[in-house]
Amino acid sequence: MKSRFCLLGTAITMPSRTHTTPMSLRAVALPPVAMVTIVLRASIIFKLLLQIVLRYFVSIWRVISQLQEQISHRTFQHLKMAVAVEDVMDLKANHSAPVLNDPTPVNKPRLGIHDSLGPRTHFSQTPFLTIAWKKPGGVLDDVRSTNWLDAMKSSSPRNVTKYYGTDFSSNDADMAYRDWMLKYPSALTSFEQIANNARGKRIALFLDYDGTLSPIVDNPDHAFMSNAMRAAVRNIAKYIPTAIISGRSREKVRKFVGLKELYYAGSHGMDIMGPVGPPTDYNNEEVKEGKLYQPASEFLPMINEVFVRLVELTKDIQGAKVENNKFCVSVHYRNVDEKSWTTVAQYVHDTLKQYSRLRLTHGRMVLEIRPVLKWDKGKAVEFLLESLGLSNCDDVVPIYVGDDRTDEDAFKFLREGGRGYGILVSPAPKETNACYSLRDPSEVMEFINSLVMYKKSVP
Repeated sequence: MKSRFCLLGTAITMPSRTHTTPMSLRAVALPPVAMVTIVLRASIIFKLLLQIVLRYFVSIWRVISQLQEQISHRTFQHLKMAVAVEDVMDLKANHSAPVLNDPTPVNKPRLGIHDSLGPRTHFSQTPFLTIAWKKPGGVLDDVRSTNWLDAMKSSSPRNVTKYYGTDFSSNDADMAYRDWMLKYPSALTSFEQIANNARGKRIALFLDYDGTLSPIVDNPDHAFMSNAMRAAVRNIAKYIPTAIISGRSREKVRKFVGLKELYYAGSHGMDIMGPVGPPTDYNNEEVKEGKLYQPASEFLPMINEVFVRLVELTKDIQGAKVENNKFCVSVHYRNVDEKSWTTVAQYVHDTLKQYSRLRLTHGRMVLEIRPVLKWDKGKAVEFLLESLGLSNCDDVVPIYVGDDRTDEDAFKFLREGGRGYGILVSPAPKETNACYSLRDPSEVMEFINSLVMYKKSVP
């Protein structure tokens, strides 16, 4: 049907309207080959998307693993800092006692030690020794202008979490300790290796007391060792020379241990005495029964003078305890309120400034005033080995077990000598010169009993 219109005499023919289906709505039939191609391309795209997603998750996992490793390492570093509770500091700056530059030898040793092992110091020959010991008067420095308080806090944190502001979980601490033990393995799990290296050789055992044979306690007068530990030490002393080397006075540590058949070295090795019990087959002629060696005997009047003065100064500070360890004075502040630490430190600081031949070391919540003397626990081990006729021998295996920072001198002596083993007693990671580790005194007792069984089994 067509419609006609007339416009200016021209006829125009318009097509009639019909309904048609748009091309986009028509069903298109694709050939099979095209369908297969589309499916293959879709699967390839899906595979690529899946690979991208997997790579994304792998990247996230790697980032998480790296963060965990960094957190673990950071935790380990914090714990190492926190448990360095007995960091020894020789205060040789302007605010401390100077080290003597031109020393002369003291009296000859009493147990046959070679002159090269003896300590060196210098004393005035004036009859008024107190004048020679003291520094000239002057304005005393305030303890707050030195690093004393910082040292007291860093060497004696009561609470690791509180002091460092870090919340350590037990899992983090265990992980850090396991990582640390890879470098310093347990002396118990490594005992077979130690025994094999000692086979056919002579063993000498050196033991610290506090924290090694007895637990660390608030009151130093109550640091008793158990009967089981005493029995273990008594048994091992039947087979090998055994010595206790402690920062306490020799008389006090000997009273705690209660065994006559041992060698005792008190005051960090400055007061040594041989056994007074029945003779043993390993005794040397140079070590007579009960014979003494005291390289710092000239310091006794000075130490006593300092002790009396500090007792008087600290008598009104609640919790403070001053201990006379014969050749050193220990000022314990474990039970002192932290607000009073400044007062304790100031008293010790002012007293020490009067004596040029005394120095300060920091221990586990204790300030120790000691002679300026080239003598430490390492020198004590060297002396005892020399006196026993066991020095410079390839068939000798010295073993030293201790927990304190002052024991590091003995660990260092053994390590640098390339013989024997240092064993650190510590429940947490810390830097050390030792070769092996034990967690606490109970493991020390187990190690000593293992030594007894080993000595019983070998001819």
